[in-house]
Amino acid sequence: MVNRTTVEIYTVRNRRPRPRTEGSEAGATRFQAAVLKAAPAPRPEYPPAPFGDLTTASVGDLCGLATEILRGTTKAKGEKRRQGIRLLFGHLATLPGDTWQERWEASGFNDERAPSVIILARPEVAYDSSNLMAALKMALGLRIFQPSLAGFRANKFLDYAEPFCQLQRDPQLDDLFATINSHPQWNLMNRMRAKFDIACALTTQGIALADLTPPALLHYSVEVRRLGVRHGGGGPNAGFGAQAAWEVLHGTGHFPQGTAPTLRMFIYNGQKTVEELVDSYPIKNADVRQLLIDYLTRRRADTDYVTLRALARNLASLFWVSIEKINPSQKDLVLSPELYEQWRADLQYWQNDKTKVRKYFETILLAVRGFYVDLHSWAVAEPEKWARWVAPCPVLPRDLKGFGTRQRENHRNMADRTRVRQPLLPVLVQHVESRHEHLAALLAAGREVPLGEMFTLGGRRYTRTDSITDRRRARLLKDPPVRVVDLGTGETTDVTMAEDIAFWEWAIVELLRHSGIRVEELTELTHLSIRQYQRPNGEVIALLVVAPSKNNRERVIPMSAELFHVIAQIIRRQTSDGKPIPLVSRYDPHEKTWSEPMPFLLQRKIGTVLGVLATGTALGMLRRSCKRIAETNRAFAGMSFTPHDFRRLFATEVVNGGLPIHIGAALLGHMNLQTTQGYVAVFAEDVVKAYQEFLNHRRTARPEGEYVEVTNQEWDDFEEHFDKRRVELGNCARPYGSSCQHEHACIRCPMLQVNPKMLPRLAEIEKDLVLRRKRAEEEQWLGEIEGIDITLTFVRTKQADAARLSRRSPVVLGIPTTRPPSG
Repeated sequence: MVNRTTVEIYTVRNRRPRPRTEGSEAGATRFQAAVLKAAPAPRPEYPPAPFGDLTTASVGDLCGLATEILRGTTKAKGEKRRQGIRLLFGHLATLPGDTWQERWEASGFNDERAPSVIILARPEVAYDSSNLMAALKMALGLRIFQPSLAGFRANKFLDYAEPFCQLQRDPQLDDLFATINSHPQWNLMNRMRAKFDIACALTTQGIALADLTPPALLHYSVEVRRLGVRHGGGGPNAGFGAQAAWEVLHGTGHFPQGTAPTLRMFIYNGQKTVEELVDSYPIKNADVRQLLIDYLTRRRADTDYVTLRALARNLASLFWVSIEKINPSQKDLVLSPELYEQWRADLQYWQNDKTKVRKYFETILLAVRGFYVDLHSWAVAEPEKWARWVAPCPVLPRDLKGFGTRQRENHRNMADRTRVRQPLLPVLVQHVESRHEHLAALLAAGREVPLGEMFTLGGRRYTRTDSITDRRRARLLKDPPVRVVDLGTGETTDVTMAEDIAFWEWAIVELLRHSGIRVEELTELTHLSIRQYQRPNGEVIALLVVAPSKNNRERVIPMSAELFHVIAQIIRRQTSDGKPIPLVSRYDPHEKTWSEPMPFLLQRKIGTVLGVLATGTALGMLRRSCKRIAETNRAFAGMSFTPHDFRRLFATEVVNGGLPIHIGAALLGHMNLQTTQGYVAVFAEDVVKAYQEFLNHRRTARPEGEYVEVTNQEWDDFEEHFDKRRVELGNCARPYGSSCQHEHACIRCPMLQVNPKMLPRLAEIEKDLVLRRKRAEEEQWLGEIEGIDITLTFVRTKQADAARLSRRSPVVLGIPTTRPPSG
């Protein structure tokens, strides 16, 4: 029996994946069903050995190679390597094993959490650490032993790829590095990252470039992500490695024909077949499994992949697998009433956690009912295929009772959500706009000053950082990132990254609120979406062509000046280098497909990867903006905007602004006017307007004698009533025509409306009451004490109410004017 006190209501939208435990296999990659499986390269028959087999060479022989192996080396560098070799290999020689590989594995330097070899450095010798790193770099390049990825990345190499390439004596690797060095779209840091990943993959897998296959590089990429050791950006949230390396290997023809051009395209799941969708769930009855495959195959022709996947889950998992758990001997679709009722009762809770209520279980009942009804209708045309499965539908109309009520309740909640966010939208717009303007100005000012210099912007003082990393980037990069320290707060900001994020936060808000498009449609906008139309009078109107995301109706939105401005700013940013917008492929996480390369507007370059902004990224940006506003604006506490909120706000604004609803439906891409009507929230002014029209109509229907002129005496009595309502502390709110029923005990009277200006007077009254109570305690006037305590309670309550009113800012309503004559 489920304990109702612990039940939580969950929907598909608010489900979250379970946290991964440390060391779990699921943490390695979320792409478990990739077409090609990640696998390290098999050990080649002839492992690379550019200077011969050195796996058992003596320390003296290795020292002899130290000054001969690298072109252009100096005697000092050779001596540095020799000292490091004596220290590193002298330690390894003390460990068990016949080869340096066996000794290296016994040293602990090859483990998952291996330390760096610099722990062998002697504290009294200043250059031992650098000597050890030089020796290790040479040993790995000579292929004396093969490290694991964890053991390799435990050591920090300032430069590994180029020396490694020189030692390999591999013309193919030389040509590849030359191609990377001349890549037109990569800066120096991108090229270094690509070369390092290739050199690291070859080193840790003990192979030459010719043996580096897509599965081998994928294995390296997945391991980089699992260990959090991506070059240039490691840590627990580091992404997949070797993305730039994959691109260049594909571009040079190294990978076989048909290999995906990018690593992300290679590892992301594609669409599953109908058989794979059904077999995702443990159906025991082979006949029912085949029935579901045949049914979904036929339904696939008239539905999209997202709907098909949801239908497969509803019918295969939530329906039939659950039926088999209750009654393992069930062989057909004829369900007994007891079996059906037990299944329907279980359906109201999540399968893996019976304390969580499924909020919209009726959608599953509708899918099952549709399944039975389809079988009935199809059996008429194809009895040989479907007739054997025809059975009475267990889902009766009464089981769906209340579904419409819950839908209407959901629409009311959405309308209320829109009404709450409508007055907050200007605050969000002002925040994202001012934040981007500030960061853009800070970036421009920071670029003008050298490293370590102080500058002032907007009355605040900043210093551009001058770390070793900053100097290195300034030396290597044409346009290095700008990092500054706010001298007022001590906070360090990567302004280049912050400005880029702030720009896209602003662009997303502006695009969504001025167009009303869905978030999927937002990410699908391309340079080709911008068209123009010339009216007969010569006026040119900019148009935004929106590709459909939920139906097959492409629609065109006339762009306002604000919408055109944000589109222009995006294009300007994407073409700042004088080149056209790059062609990239976009992954659709719902349809599980990749688009053709297109000039998408919302594309960003992160590291070496150029990709289209994901819908989840857009949602995360909106949440972060609302969280920052909540730090200074309590109205945003615990509240955020979603992309669909802007769609509802846009619909409400255009329809309530007088635009015919059928035109609003066309702009939103709705095929049904009722859908648009469900998006429109009714605000207070609409209610007032409707009520005023009702009053006017009612007055015209009533006898004219009821609307007599007001006499002078009646008007004087009316004014006298309000004059008498004025008291010392504020106003008396008693109804018109009534006298005071509380014997003028205003402090205790709930009708008293205290003027905030009288707070000092209330303080005097409170002080006097406290003194009177002290005297009453001395004289033991217990009745007086009780009365004073009651009065004190009322005084302090009215003080709090008046103080709350005093904190409210005044609202200027303007001077009332007469209405212009109608007609």
